[in-house]
Amino acid sequence: MTGGPAVVLEALRRAGGKPCSGQALSELQGVSRAQVWKHVESLRARGYQIDAEAGEGYRLTQTPDRLYAEEILAEPVTRWLAREIHHFDEIDSTNRVALELARAGCANGTSVVAESQTAGRGRLGRSFYSPARSNLYTSIVLRPGITTATAPTWILASAAAVATTIADWLDRTGPGDGQAVEIKWPNDVLISGLKTSGILMELGAEATRVEFLVLGIGINLNSDRNDFPEEFRARATSLFSHSGRRVDRIAFARLLYSNLERILDDCGARGFDAVRPEFESRFRMPGRRVTVQELDGSRLEGTALGIDPDGALRIRRDGATDEVRVVAGDVTLAKEYP
Repeated sequence: MTGGPAVVLEALRRAGGKPCSGQALSELQGVSRAQVWKHVESLRARGYQIDAEAGEGYRLTQTPDRLYAEEILAEPVTRWLAREIHHFDEIDSTNRVALELARAGCANGTSVVAESQTAGRGRLGRSFYSPARSNLYTSIVLRPGITTATAPTWILASAAAVATTIADWLDRTGPGDGQAVEIKWPNDVLISGLKTSGILMELGAEATRVEFLVLGIGINLNSDRNDFPEEFRARATSLFSHSGRRVDRIAFARLLYSNLERILDDCGARGFDAVRPEFESRFRMPGRRVTVQELDGSRLEGTALGIDPDGALRIRRDGATDEVRVVAGDVTLAKEYP
């Protein structure tokens, strides 16, 4: 949102709940009071509750539960990440739009947010359940200046940021069980063994250099687990279903972007080793039996040992003493939660 409505909204916000006269708003913009009224009506159409009091003026009494850029940016928490936000009420995929923006040369940190997705995508071509105005669906364009060999560690760093955010939120708002949050390699975040977030990373590269990364993140915040499609219900959850508390999506988005910027800054400056301790504090797969469906269709069963510096998963196969490295694949925990 730009222009007159944005100016009116900012003035009403600064008033702190007190009335702001139509005359003052008119003089602020150099427009007629009739034009101010039109700006107020456009804000109301977007879900803002603005009361008009005779002889007093306009008062902002409630903001909508929408991930509007002006709401997220009303309290800036980052220096470069999500400083430019493209908001959509409905879209096929935030990653698709972010890829277009990246190819067009958008700035590092440019973000896309959607209230719902009609074709949300996960890893390995899976769909991502994306109901309207309940959760957080966002994609961020990154220009980290790294090699393609280093790129896989950025999805691990991002998983650490998502897990930290979810754990922090649960600890701050109740029930105070952030320790229930863990990472399943390479890109899923679980609460008590149930998936609550998925991450999809796509890239553009020239030779061995990464031109851009697009980091897509979907987090189940306020969806009711009972409303999940049958195929997801047994293995997924949301912060609301887990805690019984509604999530302030705007505040959560700010916390996520802040944690992402901090961790990605460290990863870019000093490599994955700088953020590996934060990743491993939530990575509880070592010592657990896993089944891996690799991209070539082969199946591998064994015990997870840990990760290599390049982000590959180390596994000891059943009946073998040697280790194998898995660079990409679909992992299932033989026992989802101890």
